[in-house]
Amino acid sequence: MADKVAGEHESEPTFVESVKEKISETFHKDDSSSSSDSDNEAKKSSPVSDVKDKIYRLFGRERPVHKVLGGGKPADIFLWKDKKVTAGVLGFVTLIWVLFELVEYHLLTLLCHTLILALAVLFLWSNAANFINKSPPKFPEITLPEDIVLGVASALRAEINKALEILRSIASGKDLKKFLGVVAGLWVLSIVGSFCNFLTLFYICFVLLHTVPYLYDKFEDKVDAFGEKAEHEIKKQYKVFSVKVLSKIPVGALKSKFA
Repeated sequence: MADKVAGEHESEPTFVESVKEKISETFHKDDSSSSSDSDNEAKKSSPVSDVKDKIYRLFGRERPVHKVLGGGKPADIFLWKDKKVTAGVLGFVTLIWVLFELVEYHLLTLLCHTLILALAVLFLWSNAANFINKSPPKFPEITLPEDIVLGVASALRAEINKALEILRSIASGKDLKKFLGVVAGLWVLSIVGSFCNFLTLFYICFVLLHTVPYLYDKFEDKVDAFGEKAEHEIKKQYKVFSVKVLSKIPVGALKSKFA
Protein backbone atom coordinates (compact mmCIF):
# COMPACT_ATOMS: atom_id res chain seq x y z
CA MET A 1 0.00 0.00 0.00
CA ALA A 2 2.79 2.39 0.90
CA ASP A 3 4.46 1.67 -2.40
CA LYS A 4 1.22 2.39 -4.27
CA VAL A 5 0.73 5.71 -2.46
CA ALA A 6 4.34 6.63 -3.17
CA GLY A 7 3.82 5.75 -6.83
CA GLU A 8 0.68 7.87 -6.97
CA HIS A 9 2.55 10.80 -5.40
CA GLU A 10 5.34 10.37 -7.94
CA SER A 11 2.87 10.26 -10.85
CA GLU A 12 1.16 13.53 -9.83
CA PRO A 13 4.13 15.83 -10.65
CA THR A 14 4.55 14.18 -14.02
CA PHE A 15 0.91 14.83 -14.86
CA VAL A 16 1.19 18.48 -13.80
CA GLU A 17 4.37 18.89 -15.76
CA SER A 18 2.75 17.42 -18.87
CA VAL A 19 -0.15 19.86 -18.55
CA LYS A 20 2.32 22.73 -18.21
CA GLU A 21 4.20 21.58 -21.28
CA LYS A 22 0.98 21.42 -23.30
CA ILE A 23 0.03 24.93 -22.20
CA SER A 24 3.49 26.26 -23.05
CA GLU A 25 3.34 24.57 -26.45
CA THR A 26 0.01 26.22 -27.22
CA PHE A 27 1.42 29.63 -26.23
CA HIS A 28 4.49 29.06 -28.38
CA LYS A 29 2.25 28.15 -31.30
CA ASP A 30 0.23 31.33 -30.78
CA ASP A 31 3.42 33.41 -30.61
CA SER A 32 4.81 31.80 -33.73
CA SER A 33 1.52 32.25 -35.58
CA SER A 34 1.29 35.90 -34.48
CA SER A 35 4.90 36.50 -35.52
CA SER A 36 4.23 34.83 -38.88
CA ASP A 37 1.10 36.97 -39.27
CA SER A 38 3.11 40.09 -38.49
CA ASP A 39 5.74 39.00 -41.01
CA ASN A 40 3.03 38.44 -43.60
CA GLU A 41 1.57 41.86 -42.83
CA ALA A 42 5.03 43.39 -43.16
CA LYS A 43 5.47 41.63 -46.49
CA LYS A 44 2.06 42.83 -47.59
CA SER A 45 2.76 46.36 -46.43
CA SER A 46 6.14 46.58 -48.10
CA PRO A 47 4.68 46.69 -51.64
CA VAL A 48 2.29 49.39 -50.47
CA SER A 49 5.19 51.44 -49.16
CA ASP A 50 7.04 50.81 -52.42
CA VAL A 51 4.03 52.05 -54.35
CA LYS A 52 3.86 55.14 -52.16
CA ASP A 53 7.54 55.76 -52.77
CA LYS A 54 6.99 55.45 -56.53
CA ILE A 55 4.10 57.91 -56.71
CA TYR A 56 4.58 60.34 -59.58
CA ARG A 57 5.55 63.85 -58.55
CA LEU A 58 5.57 66.85 -60.86
CA PHE A 59 9.02 67.59 -62.39
CA GLY A 60 10.47 64.61 -60.50
CA ARG A 61 10.10 66.34 -57.15
CA GLU A 62 11.24 64.29 -54.15
CA ARG A 63 11.06 66.93 -51.40
CA PRO A 64 8.04 68.79 -50.00
CA VAL A 65 7.01 72.02 -51.68
CA HIS A 66 8.21 74.02 -48.66
CA LYS A 67 11.73 72.60 -49.05
CA VAL A 68 11.71 73.11 -52.82
CA LEU A 69 11.02 76.82 -52.27
CA GLY A 70 14.08 77.07 -50.03
CA GLY A 71 12.38 76.68 -46.66
CA GLY A 72 12.39 79.34 -43.96
CA LYS A 73 10.58 82.66 -44.12
CA PRO A 74 10.43 83.05 -47.95
CA ALA A 75 8.74 79.66 -48.33
CA ASP A 76 6.28 80.57 -45.57
CA ILE A 77 5.39 83.75 -47.48
CA PHE A 78 4.93 81.93 -50.80
CA LEU A 79 2.74 79.23 -49.22
CA TRP A 80 0.68 81.68 -47.12
CA LYS A 81 1.88 80.22 -43.82
CA ASP A 82 1.96 83.78 -42.46
CA LYS A 83 -1.09 85.35 -44.09
CA LYS A 84 -0.50 88.87 -42.77
CA VAL A 85 3.04 89.09 -44.14
CA THR A 86 2.05 87.57 -47.49
CA ALA A 87 -0.92 89.93 -47.85
CA GLY A 88 1.32 92.88 -46.93
CA VAL A 89 3.93 91.95 -49.53
CA LEU A 90 1.31 91.47 -52.25
CA GLY A 91 -0.38 94.73 -51.27
CA PHE A 92 2.90 96.68 -51.46
CA VAL A 93 3.83 95.23 -54.86
CA THR A 94 0.29 95.90 -56.14
CA LEU A 95 0.57 99.52 -54.96
CA ILE A 96 3.85 99.94 -56.83
CA TRP A 97 2.34 98.44 -59.97
CA VAL A 98 -0.71 100.72 -59.75
CA LEU A 99 1.50 103.80 -59.32
CA PHE A 100 3.70 102.93 -62.28
CA GLU A 101 1.12 101.50 -64.68
CA LEU A 102 -2.23 103.10 -63.89
CA VAL A 103 -1.12 106.46 -62.45
CA GLU A 104 1.88 106.42 -64.84
CA TYR A 105 4.40 107.45 -62.22
CA HIS A 106 8.07 107.20 -63.14
CA LEU A 107 10.60 105.48 -60.93
CA LEU A 108 12.86 108.51 -60.45
CA THR A 109 9.90 110.79 -59.76
CA LEU A 110 8.48 108.37 -57.20
CA LEU A 111 11.82 108.05 -55.41
CA CYS A 112 12.31 111.80 -55.28
CA HIS A 113 8.78 112.51 -54.03
CA THR A 114 9.08 109.76 -51.38
CA LEU A 115 12.40 111.14 -50.13
CA ILE A 116 11.05 114.73 -50.08
CA LEU A 117 8.04 113.65 -48.03
CA ALA A 118 10.11 111.57 -45.59
CA LEU A 119 12.76 114.30 -45.09
CA ALA A 120 10.12 117.00 -44.63
CA VAL A 121 8.26 115.00 -41.97
CA LEU A 122 11.45 114.14 -40.07
CA PHE A 123 12.80 117.72 -40.32
CA LEU A 124 9.56 119.24 -38.98
CA TRP A 125 9.35 116.61 -36.25
CA SER A 126 12.92 117.31 -35.10
CA ASN A 127 12.31 121.09 -34.92
CA ALA A 128 8.85 120.83 -33.37
CA ALA A 129 10.20 118.62 -30.58
CA ASN A 130 12.02 121.64 -29.05
CA PHE A 131 8.78 123.65 -28.80
CA ILE A 132 6.64 120.92 -27.27
CA ASN A 133 9.36 119.83 -24.79
CA LYS A 134 9.77 116.36 -26.19
CA SER A 135 12.89 114.51 -27.17
CA PRO A 136 13.68 114.67 -30.90
CA PRO A 137 13.60 111.44 -32.90
CA LYS A 138 16.70 109.30 -32.80
CA PHE A 139 17.93 108.17 -36.18
CA PRO A 140 19.84 104.89 -36.20
CA GLU A 141 23.02 104.53 -38.20
CA ILE A 142 22.11 102.33 -41.15
CA THR A 143 24.98 100.66 -42.98
CA LEU A 144 25.11 97.72 -45.32
CA PRO A 145 27.08 94.81 -43.81
CA GLU A 146 29.93 93.68 -46.00
CA ASP A 147 29.22 89.96 -45.59
CA ILE A 148 25.62 90.33 -46.77
CA VAL A 149 26.63 92.30 -49.86
CA LEU A 150 29.37 89.79 -50.69
CA GLY A 151 26.96 86.89 -50.11
CA VAL A 152 24.34 88.36 -52.46
CA ALA A 153 26.99 89.12 -55.08
CA SER A 154 28.41 85.59 -54.80
CA ALA A 155 24.98 83.97 -55.11
CA LEU A 156 24.12 86.18 -58.11
CA ARG A 157 27.45 85.34 -59.73
CA ALA A 158 26.83 81.60 -59.25
CA GLU A 159 23.36 81.80 -60.80
CA ILE A 160 24.62 83.82 -63.79
CA ASN A 161 27.44 81.33 -64.37
CA LYS A 162 24.96 78.44 -64.17
CA ALA A 163 22.68 80.13 -66.72
CA LEU A 164 25.61 80.77 -69.06
CA GLU A 165 26.70 77.14 -68.74
CA ILE A 166 23.20 75.96 -69.65
CA LEU A 167 23.11 78.28 -72.67
CA ARG A 168 26.55 77.06 -73.78
CA SER A 169 25.50 73.39 -73.52
CA ILE A 170 22.32 74.10 -75.49
CA ALA A 171 24.16 76.05 -78.19
CA SER A 172 26.72 73.25 -78.61
CA GLY A 173 24.00 71.02 -80.07
CA LYS A 174 24.36 68.15 -77.59
CA ASP A 175 20.77 68.07 -76.34
CA LEU A 176 18.13 68.65 -79.01
CA LYS A 177 15.23 68.16 -76.58
CA LYS A 178 16.51 70.87 -74.24
CA PHE A 179 17.18 73.16 -77.20
CA LEU A 180 13.60 72.84 -78.45
CA GLY A 181 12.24 73.41 -74.94
CA VAL A 182 14.25 76.60 -74.41
CA VAL A 183 13.36 77.95 -77.86
CA ALA A 184 9.66 77.26 -77.24
CA GLY A 185 9.85 78.96 -73.83
CA LEU A 186 11.57 82.06 -75.24
CA TRP A 187 9.05 82.21 -78.07
CA VAL A 188 6.12 82.11 -75.63
CA LEU A 189 7.84 84.74 -73.48
CA SER A 190 8.28 87.00 -76.51
CA ILE A 191 4.57 86.70 -77.31
CA VAL A 192 3.66 87.57 -73.72
CA GLY A 193 6.10 90.50 -73.82
CA SER A 194 4.40 91.91 -76.91
CA PHE A 195 1.16 92.33 -74.96
CA CYS A 196 2.61 93.86 -71.78
CA ASN A 197 5.75 95.67 -70.66
CA PHE A 198 8.43 94.38 -68.32
CA LEU A 199 6.89 95.78 -65.14
CA THR A 200 3.51 94.18 -65.80
CA LEU A 201 5.21 90.90 -66.68
CA PHE A 202 7.22 91.08 -63.44
CA TYR A 203 4.03 91.77 -61.47
CA ILE A 204 2.23 88.83 -63.09
CA CYS A 205 5.15 86.53 -62.28
CA PHE A 206 5.22 87.84 -58.71
CA VAL A 207 1.50 87.16 -58.23
CA LEU A 208 1.83 83.70 -59.78
CA LEU A 209 4.72 82.95 -57.43
CA HIS A 210 2.43 83.70 -54.48
CA THR A 211 -0.56 81.73 -55.80
CA VAL A 212 0.60 78.74 -57.88
CA PRO A 213 2.78 77.09 -55.16
CA TYR A 214 -0.01 77.55 -52.62
CA LEU A 215 -2.63 75.99 -54.89
CA TYR A 216 -0.26 73.17 -55.87
CA ASP A 217 0.50 72.42 -52.22
CA LYS A 218 -3.24 72.32 -51.49
CA PHE A 219 -4.25 70.13 -54.47
CA GLU A 220 -0.99 68.23 -54.84
CA ASP A 221 -2.35 64.76 -55.63
CA LYS A 222 -4.79 65.94 -58.30
CA VAL A 223 -2.17 68.11 -60.02
CA ASP A 224 0.42 65.29 -59.97
CA ALA A 225 -2.08 62.86 -61.52
CA PHE A 226 -2.90 65.35 -64.28
CA GLY A 227 0.81 66.10 -64.78
CA GLU A 228 1.58 62.40 -65.18
CA LYS A 229 -1.02 62.07 -67.94
CA ALA A 230 0.23 65.25 -69.63
CA GLU A 231 3.86 64.11 -69.51
CA HIS A 232 2.93 60.72 -70.97
CA GLU A 233 1.07 62.41 -73.82
CA ILE A 234 3.94 64.85 -74.47
CA LYS A 235 6.46 61.99 -74.64
CA LYS A 236 4.17 60.13 -77.01
CA GLN A 237 3.83 63.13 -79.34
CA TYR A 238 7.59 63.79 -79.13
CA LYS A 239 8.32 60.24 -80.26
CA VAL A 240 6.01 60.71 -83.24
CA PHE A 241 7.66 64.05 -84.07
CA SER A 242 11.11 62.50 -83.68
CA VAL A 243 10.29 59.64 -86.06
CA LYS A 244 8.58 61.79 -88.69
CA VAL A 245 10.73 64.94 -88.59
CA LEU A 246 13.89 64.78 -86.48
CA SER A 247 15.07 61.43 -87.79
CA LYS A 248 15.03 62.80 -91.34
CA ILE A 249 17.39 65.71 -90.52
CA PRO A 250 20.94 64.79 -91.67
CA VAL A 251 22.67 65.86 -88.46
CA GLY A 252 25.69 63.56 -88.99
CA ALA A 253 26.29 64.89 -92.50
CA LEU A 254 26.17 68.46 -91.30
CA LYS A 255 28.61 67.75 -88.48
CA SER A 256 31.06 66.08 -90.84
CA LYS A 257 30.70 68.94 -93.32
CA PHE A 258 31.42 71.70 -90.82
CA ALA A 259 34.04 69.75 -88.83
